[in-house]
Amino acid sequence: MAKKYLEKNVLDATIERLEVIFNNFENIYFSLSGGKDSSVMVQLANIVAQRMNKKFDILFIDLEAQYRHTIKHIEELKELSQIREFYHIALPIALRNAVSVLQPKWICWEEESKHLWVRDMPKDSINIKNCPFEWFKKGEEFEEFTVQFADWYQKKYKGRVACGVGIRTDESLNRFRTIAFKGRKETYQGYNWTTKVKLNERHINVYNFYPIYDWAAEDIWGAVSKFSFKYNYTYELMYKNGISIYEQRLCQPYGDDQRNGLDQFKALEYDTWSKILNRVNGVNFGNIYCKTTALGNIKSCKPDFMTWQEYTVFLLESIGIYNRDLMLHYYRKIKKFMVWYSCKYGTEIKDIPDIAECRLETQKKAISWRRIARAIEKNDFYLRRLSFAQTKNDDKELMELIHKWDNLLNKTTKTDDKVLQKIIEEKCV
Repeated sequence: MAKKYLEKNVLDATIERLEVIFNNFENIYFSLSGGKDSSVMVQLANIVAQRMNKKFDILFIDLEAQYRHTIKHIEELKELSQIREFYHIALPIALRNAVSVLQPKWICWEEESKHLWVRDMPKDSINIKNCPFEWFKKGEEFEEFTVQFADWYQKKYKGRVACGVGIRTDESLNRFRTIAFKGRKETYQGYNWTTKVKLNERHINVYNFYPIYDWAAEDIWGAVSKFSFKYNYTYELMYKNGISIYEQRLCQPYGDDQRNGLDQFKALEYDTWSKILNRVNGVNFGNIYCKTTALGNIKSCKPDFMTWQEYTVFLLESIGIYNRDLMLHYYRKIKKFMVWYSCKYGTEIKDIPDIAECRLETQKKAISWRRIARAIEKNDFYLRRLSFAQTKNDDKELMELIHKWDNLLNKTTKTDDKVLQKIIEEKCV
């Protein structure tokens, strides 16, 4: 474990965090995806829980069209000694599909599409026929379901609840901001690696905690080696196929960012791929064109006589001539982006390079003026290309801008953002 947390290595720090949770919460569950981060988190938790004679539960949301080795790994983890209850969810949940304009969302485990299912319904799953959640509705969003489940779990067991989430700030600016800075969030006893959960605008008595938030990819695989942990074999296939440990992603590959690696699914798991072709609209199109202009990967229009920094300023000033509020929106988010890099890597504004290695920019692992300019150039309102996630505050600000500035979105606006495109279409009918 090479990375340091204060005066401890990240492994010792994580064990201490898990001990804090097991000492202060009677009812604990971990959110498991089958990926390397959540897998290591849960197996470490099992070691600590066994030593402390504690039990915990698991929430796994089965997305149906997944790597088969992910499901095999999930079955392995079900055998961990300290698991009290394993919630294997196989409900018709709506998932983002960014490779088709005809089917912008698809619903996994939908009964009407049973003949197209990629796999048989897991025998021990919570599904639409035995669903204990009176609040669940078909087509519920993934993010909405997880919060509703937290509320249901807390009411079932009463008292304070902790939910372990295996995310690392190395992979996302938004994750870093969520965990590393207190801001307005409510924490448990002041621990920055905890966040009290909100259902709509109401706090519930559940705390998310992020025990491995400061780990690097090397730390994850170091723990697998040190403890001989079980792991998802898909990662080994990815590595053999030339994908570095920093680029490997297992989440369902049809989202706005994930679609860029869709061609890997076909290469790694052709049996599953053949079934997915009939299950999710547009995946073959995404496989063929995922890195082309057909899916929004276009070249920049920067004049040769400008630097990328000058071009960024030019774009912001040009927007400000017609819409000062939109310019300030971009300015505030870009400033947060720069502050994050300053805190995380010590990169001050004066040290930001004009360009970075293309591969690192594409993987969102490097800051540069070119990366910033291209985010603005593509009408990326949420600045996803700078690692921001879409938030309710952004949505609210967007609607306010639309009502205030009629020239913000019209039929001539060019954008590959599906949310903005939908608003344009509705607005211009």
